[in-house]
Amino acid sequence: MSDSGVLTYHLDMITVLGIATALLIAGHFLKKIVPFLKRFYIPSPVIGGVVFALLTFALHEFRICEFTYDSELRELFMMAFFTSIGFMASAKMLTRGGIGVFLFLICSTLLIICQNLAGISIASLFGEPPLLGIAAGSVSLSGGHGTSAAFGPELEKCGLAGGLSISVACATFGLIAGSVIGGPVGKLLLARHRISCKNQDSAYEGVPDNGSAAVHPVTEQSLFRAALIISLAVLAGWLVIKWLAGMNITLPSYLGPMVAASVIRNIADHTGHNIAIPSIDIIGKISLQFFLAMALMSLRLWELGELAVPLFSILAAQCVIIALFAYFITFRIMGRDYDAAVIACGQCGFGMGATPNAMANMDTFTGANGPSVRAFFVVPMVGALFIDFVNAVLVTGFIKLLS
Repeated sequence: MSDSGVLTYHLDMITVLGIATALLIAGHFLKKIVPFLKRFYIPSPVIGGVVFALLTFALHEFRICEFTYDSELRELFMMAFFTSIGFMASAKMLTRGGIGVFLFLICSTLLIICQNLAGISIASLFGEPPLLGIAAGSVSLSGGHGTSAAFGPELEKCGLAGGLSISVACATFGLIAGSVIGGPVGKLLLARHRISCKNQDSAYEGVPDNGSAAVHPVTEQSLFRAALIISLAVLAGWLVIKWLAGMNITLPSYLGPMVAASVIRNIADHTGHNIAIPSIDIIGKISLQFFLAMALMSLRLWELGELAVPLFSILAAQCVIIALFAYFITFRIMGRDYDAAVIACGQCGFGMGATPNAMANMDTFTGANGPSVRAFFVVPMVGALFIDFVNAVLVTGFIKLLS
């Protein structure tokens, strides 16, 4: 029995895995038959997880039953996902990507800080805990569903009731809002500055990607090596976290493996060793799918009711902030030209949703106004390799300051 007198069932590890698998299948099926879900790039585990969360919400509201969940597998998949992110943080790739990638990373980092400061300020105006502003800031917007599912429980541990449900709800809002805002921002920039598409150079063509599978094909051996090196990074990072805990320094469990993976990646880059990055990326993406399904199926949607007004206010403000930031800051930092306008358009999807939203924004925009080789290199480069790492570190810092 729960405190409210509702019958409670505990779901063990195998049951959680079985339900998560079913939810992934259901999510993929629903995404195929519902155009809205495909148009706004709603991830399949989010679809399945939210459907299950709605079911548990109904069971709770009618006082039929509640569920608790074994979290060991979810923690394992989370560790694998964040460790794979660490392996993408390559200083060599940042340097090779040129000044454009570096400048856009700066823009994206500044946006993360702005989103969190704005969220904290507005939450405080409503008398809500500052951590609510973090959940409705870069955790859910620049971070998306993966970061939301990882940091939601951390926010709850620090005192934010419903931190996971809040973060995931805001991330879903961001996917849609980012896809809507980008086009108008780009069009305003073209009209205001009277710029248009010019002949594109090939400065960004042929730049090596993140350990391309064409160069390093994915095989049984490469997947095995990737699993070994991910396990090594998880172990090394976990030992560091435990050591720091013994010195009364508490850090989130995923941070150690993520940093350890980044160190291993950069040592490998420096020494010329191949660490099967495409295979690591595949394992990370699969881990994210299961992690999201397991995290979202445990959403407690009934905890969102009292926060509707402050949450809506924060998210409305975040929409204005991303539009103004892309228009006045990103456009100027990236060069005040056509490429910069395309990147600003993409950042609206990138900063509110995810890299696929940014790519969709830019694809639609350039389809009407002309190509931009630079934008289609810079934005996914930062989105795939660097921003999740930077966001996780910055959010951890914000949470530490506010806890």
